[in-house]
Amino acid sequence: MLLLGCIKEVSDYELAISLPNGLSGFVPVTQISDAYSKLLTKQVAQGELLEELNSLPDMYSPGTLVRCIVTSIEKGADGRRSVKLSIDPKKVNKGLSSTALAAGMLLSGSVLSVEDHGYLIDIGVTGTHAFLPHQKAKNYIKAVKKGPDLKIGQNLNCLIVEVKSEGRVVCLSIDRSEVAASIASERQNWTLSNLLPGLVVKARVQKVAPLGMKLTFLSYFTGIVDFMHMDPEKSMSYSPDQVVKACVLSVHPTSRAVRLTLRPPFLHPGGAPRQLPGQRMGAVLEEATVKAFYKQFGAVFELDDGTLAFARLKHLSKTRKSFKPGAFKEGCKHKCRIIDYSLMDEMCVVSLKHQIIEARFLQYQDIHTGDVVQGKVLSLKPIGIKVKVADGIRGLVPSLHLSDVILKQPEKKYNIGDEVKCRVLECNPEGKKLILTLKKSLVQSKLPVLSSYEDAKPGLITHGFVVCARDFGCIVKFYNDVKGLVPKNELGSDPISCPDKVFYEGQVLKVMVLKCEPQQERLLLSFRLSSKPGPEDKWKCTPKEKQEVKYQIGEIVDVKILKKKDNGLEVSILEDEDNGVAWIPMLHLSDFVATSKLLWHCLQEGDVLPRVMYLSDRGEHIILSRKSAVISAVQEEQVVRSFSEIQPGMLLTGYVRNVMPFGVFVEFPFGVTGLAPKVSMSDKFVTDTKDHFVVGQTVIAKVMSIDEEKQRVLLNLKVSECSSGDSAAESFALLNQYFKELKEIRDLLKRGEPSICELVPGKGVRLVLQEVREDGSALFTGSSVTGLTVTATRHHLGDKNVAPGEKRKAMVLHVDALTSEVYVSLREELLKQRP
Repeated sequence: MLLLGCIKEVSDYELAISLPNGLSGFVPVTQISDAYSKLLTKQVAQGELLEELNSLPDMYSPGTLVRCIVTSIEKGADGRRSVKLSIDPKKVNKGLSSTALAAGMLLSGSVLSVEDHGYLIDIGVTGTHAFLPHQKAKNYIKAVKKGPDLKIGQNLNCLIVEVKSEGRVVCLSIDRSEVAASIASERQNWTLSNLLPGLVVKARVQKVAPLGMKLTFLSYFTGIVDFMHMDPEKSMSYSPDQVVKACVLSVHPTSRAVRLTLRPPFLHPGGAPRQLPGQRMGAVLEEATVKAFYKQFGAVFELDDGTLAFARLKHLSKTRKSFKPGAFKEGCKHKCRIIDYSLMDEMCVVSLKHQIIEARFLQYQDIHTGDVVQGKVLSLKPIGIKVKVADGIRGLVPSLHLSDVILKQPEKKYNIGDEVKCRVLECNPEGKKLILTLKKSLVQSKLPVLSSYEDAKPGLITHGFVVCARDFGCIVKFYNDVKGLVPKNELGSDPISCPDKVFYEGQVLKVMVLKCEPQQERLLLSFRLSSKPGPEDKWKCTPKEKQEVKYQIGEIVDVKILKKKDNGLEVSILEDEDNGVAWIPMLHLSDFVATSKLLWHCLQEGDVLPRVMYLSDRGEHIILSRKSAVISAVQEEQVVRSFSEIQPGMLLTGYVRNVMPFGVFVEFPFGVTGLAPKVSMSDKFVTDTKDHFVVGQTVIAKVMSIDEEKQRVLLNLKVSECSSGDSAAESFALLNQYFKELKEIRDLLKRGEPSICELVPGKGVRLVLQEVREDGSALFTGSSVTGLTVTATRHHLGDKNVAPGEKRKAMVLHVDALTSEVYVSLREELLKQRP
């Protein structure tokens, strides 16, 4: 069936079309034209945006009349019918042939291509080439304000100016004045098989009836005008044989029934019907007067402003049984609500149903972010739950928002048809997108709703939900996709070393706004709801700007230990007149993880550590490093200061920031980070990444590739790939550094544990056997090992039987200063080798 329609809404994927008699339909993006569909297919195949492909909102505007053809009528899950349409000229003009084309004809066309002197137009007629000169398009282009040119896929109301070569070539015009003046005539040889909606004709009234009129036009055609399409000003004054101007609204393919309209905006081709003022939609009217009642269709009302409105039969009462025809005599008054506006009928659509008049929400525009709404579960999907909020309003509760905790089996908690109480996280009326949450702590929250960066005033306390917890802190989201950062030092009153172990995705927490920059959409937050710092936090509050001016990355300073904490040392910088406070993480005390722990164990408050390097300022405090390899790399300029400096093949010294099942994240001085995937971590096969690397370990990494768009660096940590050439010299340098640090530790141990410093591997000692354990190992004591646990494994007791109380000579094999354990051997072959 062919229909004249008016564009009601435009989205990226479809056009919503208003059809005659209060109906509506949809044109999918694939039903615009052949040329547009080819561009869409090409874009999908290439996976990138095409310059010549414009979106539907770039080409179409609400209020524009278009010729449509019904392609299908689909029934949805809720029983509603959906009318699918096409505006493709090949389908709309399928009744036309090249021989039937004549000058003065008006038909639909679509831009096929842009040429030097004009446009090639697809008019859907096989064997005919249609051309639109620039001169005949410029006024139209200026009027529609959609850019300096017509775009491929743009639908046009075309007037045939000239027909050449028996219809093989036609010249077109879309000039508004020429189109508006065109009236279909007998000499254009229109037939019932090719008659098009939108044609304006001169017609003669044949018969006037209560529900409409019968007209004759173009000599032998007959058509019907129903009560909704008579001119409201003249509806009572039509008489037989009267000549009127009419516009074809629809042509039925089988019955050949033609419907027409006498409404003024349609009587000039390319006209635009009146639109309803936005504030009228959803308005409740106390008194609407019945103008006419049609027992098979519904009633026409006159509203308070004098305009007409139509209510379908089903909207006149709650149920069919409760309907009373006597209440709809002319002049009766009723309370109603405007639920829609039919552009094609220039009429409001109203409802007298009590539940619709009282309904809180009628359309997406009525819903505001932060509203608490009642809904009904429609379906359960992997991405979340679909909820019906009202007729025609659907929302999605993402899986993250089904509960305060993450649900692994939502189907056990929710069933289709359940009534649920939700809160609106995001509402986009244009895209008909509604995102909801079922988290009780958000639904029941009495705190202010934060839905824009402008509302985020310092000191505001509200509820938000965690979307990401990382080493640097937490990203917290609010309403309307507003999000902010809670830095590591603001996560709690006590330092939190691993935020990802304390916070989880979807967790609802109270947060306080510290700072907001609306233009940059930057938001700084805190989980510490009191702005006063406690005594433990004072050292963190050194002004960041002051520190940044004083120290540059790579600068070497001497520090004094103020406090030992579980994961590092709080130190003061000696050269700083203000005694600037800084932090050395435990794993930054040495390039060697074991040595770092040992050094931390040996150091005391008040000790001075020389030659420590300024590494970074994470916002909470200055971070220093004592990693020798990292210091050397910075001093020798073997570093990258920004992402833009990175090149594939570079060898960079860094340290392990995180060990994940899929790979290792490595951080370098100046803050650049990269990922070494599992396959590039080791020359051996990697089963568990944690068996190969630990956080804080110093590594040399080779840059494999960079992704500038995603700011991502891929690394290789295989030893075979990460050598600069002289691997022997590198190994000796590392060993030398290790022994140098061990000597430093031994000197520090002499202060508190002198006995352990004298015990070195290979030294002979006299011991007394205390006991033999169940596993065959033995425990010893002796004057030279006071306060230490001395053990010999069964293998190292030798061949002789030993008994408690016996005195024995032994050789030191290993000393573990961290646990104060000494391992010895009583084997003769080892003792003989002693000098």
